[in-house]
Amino acid sequence: MNPQPLYDLAPIARIALLGLALALGPLAWVWLRRRDARKPGGSLRALTVLTMFLTFDLILFGAFTRLTDSGLGCPDWPGCYGSASPLGAHDEIRSAQAAMPTGPVTHGKAWVEMIHRYLATGVGALIMALAVMSWWQARRQRRQGTNDAAISPWWATATLVWVCLQGAFGALTVTMKLYPAIVTMHLLGGIGLLVLLAVQSQGYVRAPLAMPPRLYAGVVAVAVLSAVQMALGGWVSTNYAVLACREFPMCQGSWWPVMDFDHGFTFLRELGAGKDGGYLPFAALTAIHYVHRLAAYVVLAALALLAWRLRASGDPSLRRWAVALGGVALWQLASGLSNVVLGWPLVAAVAHTAGAAALAALLAVLITRVRQARAPALRRDSVPARPTMRAASH
Repeated sequence: MNPQPLYDLAPIARIALLGLALALGPLAWVWLRRRDARKPGGSLRALTVLTMFLTFDLILFGAFTRLTDSGLGCPDWPGCYGSASPLGAHDEIRSAQAAMPTGPVTHGKAWVEMIHRYLATGVGALIMALAVMSWWQARRQRRQGTNDAAISPWWATATLVWVCLQGAFGALTVTMKLYPAIVTMHLLGGIGLLVLLAVQSQGYVRAPLAMPPRLYAGVVAVAVLSAVQMALGGWVSTNYAVLACREFPMCQGSWWPVMDFDHGFTFLRELGAGKDGGYLPFAALTAIHYVHRLAAYVVLAALALLAWRLRASGDPSLRRWAVALGGVALWQLASGLSNVVLGWPLVAAVAHTAGAAALAALLAVLITRVRQARAPALRRDSVPARPTMRAASH
């Protein structure tokens, strides 16, 4: 029996057409809803917000795919045994499932994996439409002699490049057999895509938010800490290290359990393998888990301090942000603890990913709105005043 090649591009056209068909529904909704809108960029904003929402859903379904061990439900890319759907690969899947009933390839896992690919293709089609519409609107405004574009079309272009790279990492996730570093980068790439869309969505609204410089520096610091923590969380998930510590606040009956940082944080290695190619020691999984837990204390403390500072500012708009960030912090605390003490239930694990994505989007929107408020002042400081007619005459 010949092994299935890792790349089989035969079904790529049919999968692309299916993704386009999935994108037509949201595109039609945006067109029908915004066709009578007078405000320039209204359709672009609606499409950006809708694509951001669907990207958030795609991140959650990607987590569901990973957590149900469906990442190799179809062992090739972009289709399933060279077919556009598991229906065409029924015999191959049945043979693989008969050989390994609890293995990576089953009918259920194949459908989960392919649905994830269909949804990703649909989001990619929407982002391509967003890029085309952005450039079309910029070109029309240049012809009309206006330059009131909400944001540069290069933002949409960068997002299109990003989603193409994200698709490449998705392919490598399959062909490199869930290589932990690749899977982690794929997860972070999805959150990065959500952040890009969140920033763009604010360009069409322009709701500037005044904030003291020191408080803004705190927001940026929390965003950096959160990004590091998300990377650590992805490393925990892709190495299946969640259950290395099954109790809280201690781990394995100790405040400082036996840990192997050398093997645990060697990034160029296969799933389940140590840095020397042998089996990954359990102490390495403990190190991965415990570092994420210790970092969580720092991030939660930083979020609590930021929420307190925002609430104490006296500004009602900043107080609303304090409630939002505090709510996400509590969500992450509850879902993270549930993963540990309840044995990593699927609902809690997906909810933890949802909280991370929501936190990234919230911080991106908050930083963008503060920068909008600071931008006019920065321009006034950097651009010299134009001389008046009277001054010019002298």
